[in-house]
Amino acid sequence: PALASELKKGQKRVIMLWLAGGSSQLETWDPKPGQITGGPFRAIQTDVPGLHISELMPQMAKRMKHVCTIRGLNTKNGDHGSAAVTMMRGRRNEAALRYPDLGAVLAREMGRADSKVPDYVTFYTQTEGRGMAPGDPGFLGARFGPMELVMNNTPEFIRKLDSITDVDHKERSDLRDLLGKQFAKGRQSDAMNSQGEAYERVRGLMASEKLFDISQENEKTRDRYGKTQFAEQVLIARRLVEAGVPFVRVGRAWWDSHGQNFETHQEMVPELDHVMATLIDDLKERGLLDDVMIVTLAEFGRTPGINASLGRDHFASAWSSTLTGGGAIGGSVYGKSDAKGNTVVAEEVDAGSLFATIYSNLGINPHKNYYVGSRPVPLVNPGIEPIAKLVK
Repeated sequence: PALASELKKGQKRVIMLWLAGGSSQLETWDPKPGQITGGPFRAIQTDVPGLHISELMPQMAKRMKHVCTIRGLNTKNGDHGSAAVTMMRGRRNEAALRYPDLGAVLAREMGRADSKVPDYVTFYTQTEGRGMAPGDPGFLGARFGPMELVMNNTPEFIRKLDSITDVDHKERSDLRDLLGKQFAKGRQSDAMNSQGEAYERVRGLMASEKLFDISQENEKTRDRYGKTQFAEQVLIARRLVEAGVPFVRVGRAWWDSHGQNFETHQEMVPELDHVMATLIDDLKERGLLDDVMIVTLAEFGRTPGINASLGRDHFASAWSSTLTGGGAIGGSVYGKSDAKGNTVVAEEVDAGSLFATIYSNLGINPHKNYYVGSRPVPLVNPGIEPIAKLVK
């Protein structure tokens, strides 16, 4: 509780809603009603004058004053696998250098050595596309890799054996501490310190198991989020960031609507609308919305053109993302696509500048260097700058 209270005063955290497979910007944040490419859904007015979003998102329409909407993404890559890698890092890997993804960077920048909770957690429990977007610490190393939950909502192998009582568990820990302190007297060793730190973190992870248990929440809160797997994982994400976890990604698959695009989005967008709106309200009520950024992102968007299967295909030339809370400028819109949604006609954004903007709003210098050997490696590629209009 003391750590959560301290973090609440200013430590930023991120919840990423990863819309795996590529959600359609035309059925969410950038509708084109009346156009041949527009589809059957209307655009509705939001609480921001002049800003319209899809009628499939009536709850978010009431909360866009908290949201920064980016409509001008042009990321130039329509391949699921390599595009997912790019959109989790803000750049492509080099042949001889694997870059850390956003979660690993935030674990490195905002994690605490004395933390009793994980630094980076990712949920991806559907099977479609899971292998295309794994968490990856890259050159930062395994210390900043994710706790990946792919089978269920609770981490495996962190619970003590049933054959060991609580008293036994505590006494073993106390004995280990005693012997460790005696051994450490008069000695200096990086390996010894690393082993001690790792042991403390494992012990902390075991103690954090309840954070993943939504039965700890009252029934009203659970009903408020909903009973779907995505809703429950987002509720767990809120519990984790409230406890101090710097980065949680919740993957929701599968938006890859090459066929029956409108039926797919008629099913999935209302769930996103409800869960995201509930998360915003919950964070706001807890005094956390200024400190927790909600990012909606995917590997790309969907084509304005509608194919013979009434689907939309992969499209990276003019699509959308949102940033909510955590320093993002609510009620803002950046970027504009043409009348049919084929190209960006104003304020184009690439992956690098999006990530530089996220880092800046979190209080992280995007030009900070890490070092791989003697080589300096900045958080974003040289020459990339944050979007000035979207940074407070």
